[in-house]
Amino acid sequence: MADTDIPESLIELERNAWAEQQAGALTVETAAAVQQAYTEHAAATGQSRYELEKTVKRLVRHPAA
Repeated sequence: MADTDIPESLIELERNAWAEQQAGALTVETAAAVQQAYTEHAAATGQSRYELEKTVKRLVRHPAA
């Protein structure tokens, strides 16, 4: 999804959540912050929240793909 506008702050939030998840220490606060950021950014830009989240997770979890 090359035309998706993704701010670095959203990518950083997902990176932090992914690191916590990998360590078995994902907190409700971290998960809620990421979900809120996805929702707000998608609404503000008119993007599909689902597609935005999918794209960011792919970038964070599979950067070489």
